[in-house]
Amino acid sequence: MTACPVTASTTAPVTALPSATGARGARGARAAWIMLASGWSANQFSALLGAYRSHLGLTESAVTGLFAVYVVGLIPALLLAGPLADRRGRRPVALAALAVNVLSTVLLMTGGAWGGTWLLLAGRFLTGVGAGALLAAGSAWIKELSGSPRRPGLFVSAGFATGGLAAAFIARWAPWPMVTAYVPHVVLGAVAGWLALAAPETGGAVAVHGSEAAREDTGHRFRRMVLPLAPWVFAAPTIGFVTLPGTLHSGLLLTGVATAVVPGTGLLTARRAPSTPTAGLLTVAVGTAIAAVAAASENEPLALLAAIVLGAGYGLALTYGLTRTAALAPPHRLARWTAWFWTVAYLGMFTPYVLTLLGHVTTTPTLLTAVTLLALAHAGFVSRRGKGQ
Repeated sequence: MTACPVTASTTAPVTALPSATGARGARGARAAWIMLASGWSANQFSALLGAYRSHLGLTESAVTGLFAVYVVGLIPALLLAGPLADRRGRRPVALAALAVNVLSTVLLMTGGAWGGTWLLLAGRFLTGVGAGALLAAGSAWIKELSGSPRRPGLFVSAGFATGGLAAAFIARWAPWPMVTAYVPHVVLGAVAGWLALAAPETGGAVAVHGSEAAREDTGHRFRRMVLPLAPWVFAAPTIGFVTLPGTLHSGLLLTGVATAVVPGTGLLTARRAPSTPTAGLLTVAVGTAIAAVAAASENEPLALLAAIVLGAGYGLALTYGLTRTAALAPPHRLARWTAWFWTVAYLGMFTPYVLTLLGHVTTTPTLLTAVTLLALAHAGFVSRRGKGQ
């Protein structure tokens, strides 16, 4: 094989991957707990919606606003923190994001205790800011520390699973649920920050050489193969723990279980799953097909099965997205490309909202069948291309 001639040179942060078995790799494994804190913060709020409605008297529009303000904070934080982490380093951005993440939970606790809606809005906005910055900078930092592009996704998925489940159980049985349900995340954030302090920075200013044509080719493959798959990453789980429980009018406990089962299954799948886009899309198609039958028959056990399959699809899609992004991204732009992937992935969280709007036109089972056909069509398109596997 003939090497490409060097046609461009720039100076930017670049990473030398540490050995996952060495001391630095061990510090990377400890630092990965900040990603669990990010995932935990995203899902803990969902389990308390019933408590906010009953104790604070929040209307449905107010609850929708609390969800929307999270995204308002998340997307800009992703897009800003990625380039900032590439320029200034992953470690300071990630640690600052974790501090914001914990502060947001303190505001939510205060808002729940005092009944202050404006504090809840501020807390949810900062939750989005902290989670977005952690996903951008933290994902790149943990990947470079551990040498594993899967590790950030594994810890985020673990946070998604445990945060929602823990908050659901606390909200069900503990006193002052709108305060006590948030205590575990504050403790987790503090411990994760202490563990991450020992981890070193992974970027350094060195010369980066590369063919302009080669860089354009990797960018084209990223836009063509990775980004189109990204919305399925969160479209699948939100159907499992938002659309289905809402359609079947499930109680708080079952909703909390579904919130844990979906990312939990994704976590187990992502640990050993092959990173192929077709496998993820086909699994999502099977999950939405089961979901359509469950919605039509109002069968809760079948809905739980659908949630499990959709969780597996989430894990497969997330694994493919993170591993391919890490493989294609130039080292000095890893955080930026990772942020783009997460940003497009989060667009999939609007799926339940779109399905609700279209529910005025047709039934939920019909809409879920249409989602199944869309996933199958996407899988066929990717398979015919035969690339990016």
